[in-house]
Amino acid sequence: MNPLIGTYECKVDAKGRLMLPAAIKKQLLPILQNGFVLKRAVFQPCLELYPMSEWDILMQKVNKLNRFKKKNNDFIRRFTAGLKQVEVDSAGRLLIPKDLVTFSGITKDIVVSSAINIIEIWDKDNYEKAIDDATGDFADLAEEVMGQDDEDGIS
Repeated sequence: MNPLIGTYECKVDAKGRLMLPAAIKKQLLPILQNGFVLKRAVFQPCLELYPMSEWDILMQKVNKLNRFKKKNNDFIRRFTAGLKQVEVDSAGRLLIPKDLVTFSGITKDIVVSSAINIIEIWDKDNYEKAIDDATGDFADLAEEVMGQDDEDGIS
């Protein structure tokens, strides 16, 4: 799957349905019919939408964990809490289940943002706060995460 690109502001209707932005839907077209997994994010109060092919890759890694180790078992339980298999309907909408709406604090205005191979779904206010909170530390974070690949002198 090619990396997804884009950040879009959208609205959720009263039933919790999100109309996927046309640009995201176009990028997902080849895999749209395979469905998605929607889950709670680990580090932020947002949701993560995994195309089924990406979810399968991740589950292959998780399935290698020894479930007879308590921390692994606890991780699996918490990682999969609230997990839902979802599909895009014929109108291009995705239903966000109520428990996931509650977890993410989604109201009406949301942000749909690509995160390489998945899509993050945020309440707009939470997204803006997360971006603002990270602004001061981003230069240091970028250097720490991406600045280590200069072994060959190319940066």
